This record gives sequence, structure tokens and C-alpha cells, in this order.
Amino acid sequence: MTNTKFPSIFLFKTLAKSWLQTPLVAVLVGLPTACIAQPNRTQEVIQSPNSRYVEKPTRNLTPQPPSLLGKGENSKPLSLQERGLERGSTDSVKSKIQSQAVVNTQESNRTFTDVQALVNLGPRVAGTPVMEKASAYLIEQYRKAGYVTEVQTFTYPKFQDLGSNLSLDNATVQGKALNGTVAGKLNAPLVAVPNVGRKADFAAVNVKGAIAIVRRGEIRFSEKAKNAVAAGAVGLVIVNNQQGDVYGALAEEVKIPVLALSGQQGNPLIQRAQSAPLNVSLNVNAQRRVVTGRNIIAHLAGVTQPKIILGGHYDSVPGSPGANDNASGTAVVLALARNLSNTPTARQAWFIAFDGEEDGLHGSRAFVNAAESQFLSGLKAMVNFDMVGVNNQLGIGGTSSLTAFARNIDPKVKTFGSFGGSDHASFAQKNVPVLFFYRGDEPNYHTPNDKKVDPKLLNETTQVALDLIKRIVNAS
Repeated sequence: MTNTKFPSIFLFKTLAKSWLQTPLVAVLVGLPTACIAQPNRTQEVIQSPNSRYVEKPTRNLTPQPPSLLGKGENSKPLSLQERGLERGSTDSVKSKIQSQAVVNTQESNRTFTDVQALVNLGPRVAGTPVMEKASAYLIEQYRKAGYVTEVQTFTYPKFQDLGSNLSLDNATVQGKALNGTVAGKLNAPLVAVPNVGRKADFAAVNVKGAIAIVRRGEIRFSEKAKNAVAAGAVGLVIVNNQQGDVYGALAEEVKIPVLALSGQQGNPLIQRAQSAPLNVSLNVNAQRRVVTGRNIIAHLAGVTQPKIILGGHYDSVPGSPGANDNASGTAVVLALARNLSNTPTARQAWFIAFDGEEDGLHGSRAFVNAAESQFLSGLKAMVNFDMVGVNNQLGIGGTSSLTAFARNIDPKVKTFGSFGGSDHASFAQKNVPVLFFYRGDEPNYHTPNDKKVDPKLLNETTQVALDLIKRIVNAS
């Protein structure tokens, strides 16, 4: 039975928060014929806003066929007798290889189905009812794979854009308030700042008492905003360097309202402001409210001190169905749990779907802050999966010793030294060794078009991770 409490025997401090009692909802999401896995092809997750989920019978994973090699890297191939085959029975060997291919295809399709189920719910924004549905889906899938689950709830102040815009000539241009901006309504001249808004760029124009408009790129949003404040601007508009909207955050507090516009809307405004004075009204309508996030923690019964944590966030940004960011990573973690469920490694692992990542790694921070120090010190690694369904090149970043370990196992893997940007960073700050599976940015990142993943890449990520995880757990 699913446990929606967070018992003290799991070495966690009391969070002084109530644990949400989550009903178990079983989900069936059928793959349409058009979504059969094809090699080297990104597939679009078909959204069905009106779809409803129904109970699906629990299915056991197809048993893995015996390996054709002995245990260990230097082992000799097993004899036909050792494999349970008679000499000359090549048909049996072919049959087992074919069975393995069928298992891989089934697992790839199942992982894609998990992505599709999450995307069908719509944008998974922390603190919204959709997240209760998403967490219920994950709880049920982990339960069917043989795991018990816990829901760790936590609260944090969340930035919310209630509808921000820029008005001129009796027309209104809709924009996006950058996360962290102050709210405000202003009427002032719009002044175009050249280039990307460095100090020298602001020095080339007079923005005192004006609303500055500048292009995105090269320097951080907060640096542009601080330069605008220093130059005397009362507001700032940042125009995307692509046609679509900007979904971003200020890394630090600034004292003026900051609005982001799409390239399609903002570029004509920059051109007009460069040629003639424009008077505009800026309305940044934003607030902070306290929301409740939900981390889903799965493990085999009785496993209170894992050696490894496998995780990925399951929330997305507003307006984005989040297929690649990060239903892909969430589904891969679930695939790993299914693959490991009947192995000794499963008794050394916890699997976590983090909430609130898009608002500032809140779910993973809540987890590590609640954990006892001996729990964290007992971990050999935290492995994070984020945006692993698009782009052929798989990258692995994190702690240097672990990235070197990964490179030795698979020389084809690209390694990098990242410690930020996703939930592994919260663990790294607590001195837990980390690995970060990531395939890089892509055009649909943080947009309503994030609907596509490649099942082949999901499966490849799962297979690389399986080998690496087992070796990390078994390393002395």
C-alpha cells in the first residue's frame, strides 16, 4: 500500500508540514499507431486535453534473457551448455537475441508512454491541481513496478505573473514578467538601448526617467536590469533574440519592473524607438504566493539508507507541456526503476521525482535540507536526469571523479563539469557526489512547443545509466 507519510525511520527530520494524502490513480495511456518508435526520429507527444485515464492491469516486466557473456569485463564467453543450449543450436541463440530486442523495444515504448501521459496533463506548474494528477500517475507506476512511495510536501513563495503588458497607440502587447521582478505601472518614454545592455550601451543613450528597451543575449537579465537602474531608467523591457516568448528569471533583486517580449513583438518596437520618441504604458502585474510542492520518493520496502539516488524534476514552466523538460528525465528515472526492480541494485537505490525545480530547485533543496547528515554522507552518488529526450549527443556532468568513471565505462559519452542548473546542484552543495545526464538546449525549451522527444534517445539514456549505476553501487 502506498505510504503518503514520511516516517522518521527514514532518517529525515520532521518538516513541520502536513503530508498530502494522495489517492492512487491508475493510468492507461495508449500509444497511437503514429507513435511507434522509429530510429533517429523525434516523436511528437500527442496532447489530448479531454482524455481520461482508466485502470490498466498490472504487467510484469519481461524477464531479461541470460547474458551470452560471463560475469565481469574479462570473462570468457559462456559455453553453449552453460547457457542451457545444446551445441549447434544457433536458432536458440538467435531467439534469445531477438527476445532481448523485443524487451528493449517494449521498454522504449513504455518510457515514451510515460512522457505522453505527463504531457497529456498539460503544463505541470508547481502548486497547481495538475501536479496532483501528475504525482498520482507516478505513484501508481512505481507501485506497479513493486515500489512503495512517499509524498514529501514542502512550501515556498512562488512568483506569479497575473498578466503583464506594454501599451501604446491604443494597442496592447502581451509580455512575460521576469521571475523576481517587482510589480509596477508606469507611463514614460520608451528608449532603445543599443546592443545587449552593457554599461557602455546605456551610456550611449539617455534613459533617465524612461523605460529602456534592449535585446536579450550575452549578459544575464539581472545585469541588464542593474545597468538600467544605474543609468536612471524607471523600467526595462527585454526583447527575445528569437521570435518566441521569453520565460526567464532575474538572478537577483532589482528595483524596477522588468518585462520580456517575444522577438516578433519586440523588434518592431526597438526599430520605432530608434527612429522617433514613443510614449508607452508598462504594466508588470506580478506577485508572490505560497505554494505547496510534492516530491515523489520511491524505493523497495525497508530500504532506508540507499547508496544512490536517481532523480529528475517533473514540473514544467507555465504554458509548456514539458515533454523534454522534463518529462523525459522523469520517464527515464521510472524506466530505471522498472529495469532494476528485481535486481540487488534496487535495494541500494531511491528514485525521486522532484517538484518546484523550475522555480529554483525547491524540491531538491527541501529534500536535502530535511535529510539527516548521516543519510547524505551514506550516498555514493546522486544521479540527475534533465532534458534527455532531444539531441543525439548525451552529456554527463558533475563530480570529476564520477565523470571520469563514466568516461572510462563509455568513451563515447561527452563529459562536462557542470554543478548548476538542475536538481543535482542541491546535493552537490551538501557534498554528495553528483552526475548530471543532459543532452543540451533545444529550440522548444520553455515554450508551448516542447512536445517532442525521441524514444530511441530515452532508451539510450536508460541503457547508459543502468550500466553506470550498477558499477557505482558495486564500486569499493
